[in-house]
Amino acid sequence: MQHIGGKPASKNAFNLCHGGIDVGSVWQTLRAEARRVVAEEPSLKQLVEDVILSRGSLAAALGTRLGRRLAREDMPRQSLEPLFTGLFESQPPLVHSAARDLAAMYERDPACFSPLEPLLFFKGFLALSTYRLSHQLWLDGRRWLALYIQSIASESFAVDIHPAARIGCGIMLDHATSFVVGETAVIEDDVSILHEVTLGGTGKESGERHPIVRSGVLLGAGAKILGRVEIGVGAKVGAGSVVLADVPPHTTVAGVPAVVVGEAGEENPASEMNQQLDCRPWKLPSPT
Repeated sequence: MQHIGGKPASKNAFNLCHGGIDVGSVWQTLRAEARRVVAEEPSLKQLVEDVILSRGSLAAALGTRLGRRLAREDMPRQSLEPLFTGLFESQPPLVHSAARDLAAMYERDPACFSPLEPLLFFKGFLALSTYRLSHQLWLDGRRWLALYIQSIASESFAVDIHPAARIGCGIMLDHATSFVVGETAVIEDDVSILHEVTLGGTGKESGERHPIVRSGVLLGAGAKILGRVEIGVGAKVGAGSVVLADVPPHTTVAGVPAVVVGEAGEENPASEMNQQLDCRPWKLPSPT
């Protein structure tokens, strides 16, 4: 079977995991929060001690939490946890990325009252962390195992991210249900995404056929972005929109199919999380 070639890759470099974070400080904060949880809610003592208080690092905590959540008969916790922990411990950038994601969710979600909450309960954070493991396996040439991890993550979290997709750090994946990311999609740093968003392809093309989402973008609930289109830096896509063409930087698009309805309204919509559509007139920038 032969596939038709897709659109060429973007000529612009991608901004992927360029920001810094003190992972050690994040870990100490999580341990302090864990002790507070045990004191306030003893019924969660077993979970919190297993995931946090009995572990010596964020890498080990991440491996344990995901091992607990994704274990099943054909791949029990006794197999998954050492695999996941080993990957996190041997690949510090994976832990750095997870710490950036955790911080993004705590900072941008007003319903999140503790930085420990995403690690214990938020399936958006857990799904992203699982994707990062499957992506590393994909890069290591262990593609069958990467696809297996993708499949159990999809079953557990209702989130389907192809392990070959490229995703930066500081991602806020809110609620996460029905989030779908295709094989050649790229999501840069500091993007916020709500539930039921699809970054999909069109037809049976192969090659670079999925969207590029630049830094600072806010993707509203139910947005469908299809084909090798580029969502420009600091843009905002309204809820329920279907995007079939490139979106200029710092604009708001909405509708089916989506059209520019105004400026984005904020310099960094991903950080502000403002779902309102700003319909102030927008003009194409003059060539420089």
